[in-house]
Amino acid sequence: MTTPYILQLVSPALPVGAFSYSEGLEFLTQATKLSNEEEIYCWLKDELLRGQLRIEAASLSPIMDCLKIWKANKASSAKQNIEEWDSWLIALRDSVEIRSQQRQMGRSLLQLLSELNYPLPDKSKDFSWPIAWSWASLSWELPKFEVIQGYLFSWIANQLSACLRLLPLGPNKAQKIQLKLLPIISSQAKLLQMKDPHEIWSGDIGATMAQQSHSQLYSKLFRS
Repeated sequence: MTTPYILQLVSPALPVGAFSYSEGLEFLTQATKLSNEEEIYCWLKDELLRGQLRIEAASLSPIMDCLKIWKANKASSAKQNIEEWDSWLIALRDSVEIRSQQRQMGRSLLQLLSELNYPLPDKSKDFSWPIAWSWASLSWELPKFEVIQGYLFSWIANQLSACLRLLPLGPNKAQKIQLKLLPIISSQAKLLQMKDPHEIWSGDIGATMAQQSHSQLYSKLFRS
């Protein structure tokens, strides 16, 4: 049975600013690299199978374990473990644009959680998106499989939302793409729950180049 709190965490109404980022899609569409349903599906599928998103998703479970220890004993050493995870995940992101996005979304979610009476043990808010997502998941006692699956689903949903604003795709085709990706999301979540994130490789140099090129666009709908 799905835990109700996961519905709030994956909701597009979550006020973290995810809708304002395209993560390179705006550059790709203006460069006519992505222009139709099949190309978008293949791009998102490849990101699920080979993107840096997978490393973050696999990190959620061990991060939740570290946060649980920090919550229980509030020791500085426990916080240091979280800071090491945070630094490592941010360092893996090659683009300054995506690093800035991860920081902004993480702070926004931690601010929201604080206002909902779920602050971090030291009430800090300067952590990236995967750390904030893990803290929300721990606070709401979500099963780890749902946490990972929800993380992947939320990313796909935000990317499709961006596509709807960039291309004459139409919501029905976006839903068709999302439906086709659901089995991949589920299978990847099962796989990543058992994987050591430090042993996962990524091969999404195209996404990194698109993210870095976004700031060069003459006109933009999305934030760099």
